[in-house]
Amino acid sequence: MKKDAENEMGDELHSEYDFSQMQGGVRGKYVERYSAGTNLVLLDPDVAQAFPNDAAVNEALRLLIQVAQPQQPNTTMQRTE
Repeated sequence: MKKDAENEMGDELHSEYDFSQMQGGVRGKYVERYSAGTNLVLLDPDVAQAFPNDAAVNEALRLLIQVAQPQQPNTTMQRTE
């Protein structure tokens, strides 16, 4: 019984799948275009619940960048008369 299950789950291609006759296929044809416009980050489930979409994540990260950057001291002198 166990041998039958193993044979059914085999990873063999059927004879009608003859890839040697395929022409024009280029491996990785679009990989450069895809990777140029893609930057994926996997969020933990608890973090993902806080953000409904990618725009919300970007907004939060931009705010964090502004807060984390050191504040420039105001060195201009104002004239009082």
